[in-house]
Amino acid sequence: MPSYPFLTFTFARTRTCALLASAAALVSVGALHPAPAAAAPARAASPRATAAVLDLDAAGRTPVVHGKDTAYDTASIVKVDILAALLLRAQDAGRQLTAAERGHAEPMIERSDNTAANALWREIGQASGLAAANKRLGLTSTTGGTGVKWGLTRTTASDQIRMLRAVFDGDATGRSGATGKSALNAQSRTYIRGLMGKVVPEQTWGVSAVSGSGTPRALKNGWLQRNTSGLWDVNSVGQVTVKGHRCLVAVLSNGSASMSDGISLVERTAREAVA
Repeated sequence: MPSYPFLTFTFARTRTCALLASAAALVSVGALHPAPAAAAPARAASPRATAAVLDLDAAGRTPVVHGKDTAYDTASIVKVDILAALLLRAQDAGRQLTAAERGHAEPMIERSDNTAANALWREIGQASGLAAANKRLGLTSTTGGTGVKWGLTRTTASDQIRMLRAVFDGDATGRSGATGKSALNAQSRTYIRGLMGKVVPEQTWGVSAVSGSGTPRALKNGWLQRNTSGLWDVNSVGQVTVKGHRCLVAVLSNGSASMSDGISLVERTAREAVA
């Protein structure tokens, strides 16, 4: 199977995220096209972002979307969806995850490990397996990446709220518009929430920006530099606590000139959407 290198970055949690690149940080990922020998400078950026917010403690059950609800590349936020698909397969077989499956699932979510995602993407049946799971989870606008390119899965902000509801709310809205219980059982939902609550500190930027320091949060972020343009897709999804309310927030973006610019765009968009 071919591998696709990209740079993994570590961030200090400061008001402005500092980006450090290292040639030693290359990893294998099923998300990108092969990188050129010398990275081309990013073209003029025209970034855009869409946010969707659902207050789980309010009366309404319809998310509020800010921006045009069009499809974006998922990058690593699809790892939540991959794990949900894996858990559905285990549920159907009447079993728990194996030690090997947990050994992939946990670093895939907590550290955004791409090698682990590659293994589980294959195990769920790649895009067709993701599509089958998403039909059960109530997602209507998510299309898996071709072949091994799980990071090029396409999704919308409102569909990511459906994914988050299946994990945090236990409800999912299907194609008919009817609302029912999530296909994920309580044990599966608890497992995903637990992993999203243990994401390594350097990857806790994003939707967490809308909640106060020390408040509960569980999230998954994604970042991807496109070789064709040099521009960045940067996304963040999760549950945060805002003024005592549990809120599901999904922010998708593309077109940023750098990852740090993308993070700033995502956090600014999240704050504006929640406000």
